[in-house]
Amino acid sequence: MSRFTPVLMAAALAAGAGACAPQVGRHGFQLIDVAPNEIEAGVDTRETVLAKLGSPSTRSTFESDSVWYYISQTTERYTYNPTQVAGRSITEITFADESDQVQSVRLLGLEDGRQIAMNERETPTRGRELSVLEQLLGNVGRGQLPRTEDDVPGQRRPSE
Repeated sequence: MSRFTPVLMAAALAAGAGACAPQVGRHGFQLIDVAPNEIEAGVDTRETVLAKLGSPSTRSTFESDSVWYYISQTTERYTYNPTQVAGRSITEITFADESDQVQSVRLLGLEDGRQIAMNERETPTRGRELSVLEQLLGNVGRGQLPRTEDDVPGQRRPSE
């Protein structure tokens, strides 16, 4: 047994242990000074919400002035596995239409979401499917002939 074997085994164990730690990603709204649950309905206004939380992540599509969303998400990825969503936090702040006061504050999490099945249909395309060999060899023999002195720029060669 060589004297480097214990060193190599220790390095392999350290690399293996490091591969088990997830890569954590945080996306979206980040809490700095004030948590969204500290916003009070009937007390805070648009201006105080902007001062405390900053600009919203997004606004409602249909009621753009009356519903604001602050969205944050945490993801984890282990070595060769796909990224998994570990946590999601959505704060929905609704403002009263007649005034700028906060009407309600809702906190939503990952468990409040729904899975949406994507439509698997495809739009048909005209033509035919080419094999890899047809794609590679499809332009063989279609190249241009070398130029001669008799060629006029911009015109086709006369057929012979």
